[in-house]
Amino acid sequence: MKSLAGAAAKRLAYEIVGWLLVVAGIAALILPGPGLLMVFGGLAVLSRQYAWARRYVEPVRLRALRGAAEGVETWPRIVASTLGALSIGAVGVVFLVKPPAPHWWPLEASLWLLGGDWTGVTLIGSCIIALAVLGYSYKHFHGHPDARHQLDESIEHTGEMNKVA
Repeated sequence: MKSLAGAAAKRLAYEIVGWLLVVAGIAALILPGPGLLMVFGGLAVLSRQYAWARRYVEPVRLRALRGAAEGVETWPRIVASTLGALSIGAVGVVFLVKPPAPHWWPLEASLWLLGGDWTGVTLIGSCIIALAVLGYSYKHFHGHPDARHQLDESIEHTGEMNKVA
């Protein structure tokens, strides 16, 4: 009986973590953060229990890699991606430092920097993840057109497989 309870608790934990990652990933597609990577992680966790999630893991992984590869195709993109990541981190630091509302702030001072410390921590975390992904992408894709070509072929092949299934 104890093993059944343990298995149920493990299944519930995977379910919660998977869905949290998927929902947070969808939000991060719009907000600052590694959206496709989080969706991929959530689907990977959910794929342990659901066949439908298994079907989507590889296509989402490949598209996340394609986005990472596109971010390092040219030096202007590398610079823009780096500055974007560092800007998100800088805003996170501002949330942690909590400066007073500036004189030009039109709303009540209590509405300045809503979210508090956790907003700052998540923004800094997003910055670190973005810089790590940028480093990975640079190492694996910048100056490696064959790797990008192989990735595009894999995406095409996955799309064809999904049409058949």
